[in-house]
Amino acid sequence: MSIERYSVIEKKNAREIVLLKSTACKWGNCSFCDYIHDNSDDMKHIIELNKEILSCVTGNYDQLEIINSGSCFELPTETLKDIRDIVEDKNIGTLYFESHFMYRNRLDEIRDFFNAKIVFKCGIETFDRTFREEILKKGAKFQTPEDVSKHFSSICLMVGIKGQTKEMIQKDIEILETHFEKGCINVFVDNTTNIKGDPELIKWFEQEYAYLENEPSIEVLWHNTDFGVGGDNE
Repeated sequence: MSIERYSVIEKKNAREIVLLKSTACKWGNCSFCDYIHDNSDDMKHIIELNKEILSCVTGNYDQLEIINSGSCFELPTETLKDIRDIVEDKNIGTLYFESHFMYRNRLDEIRDFFNAKIVFKCGIETFDRTFREEILKKGAKFQTPEDVSKHFSSICLMVGIKGQTKEMIQKDIEILETHFEKGCINVFVDNTTNIKGDPELIKWFEQEYAYLENEPSIEVLWHNTDFGVGGDNE
């Protein structure tokens, strides 16, 4: 099965979404992530493939989410220009980008590049510093939720990992609901890394937080392809 790279999200916050190729993730040390294998150093291939993916965008939902296996700053300039052309041609009003916390002081570079509202999503995974940095190797070294929320209005959390506790998850979701406008909660799915899921913790989360299905500002991904993009690496 190849990777699906274009989809439409209709359940909440309707928008188009594309999974683009990029150069190597500048951080690249997350212990739970094997999506970095989707990166490439073949710039010509990246640019041509991304043009093909972006040609699917219709603009019908006025919103477009751009994801890649890293941060938006690792997309080629040519691809950013192609996105800008699509935004202008299709009259897209809102763009969603992903960025590692390390790029927090460069976000205006993207805002200034596009004539559209920009929403940045940041993968925090958990606000438990020890678990985030020593187990997940996230490299997002901040002290308080406010250190994140002053840069990012939307964050991604991860739940259901062996070693996580119910208390960690409860605190994380409380912080998300209190400090951020939007959020995405990813239920961990076993992959090729040594990080493993906790089925009992996932079952508890499903029961305890069933109400999130009706929360318009929070999306729950029970599988990493629930947005319709992703799959096996090509």
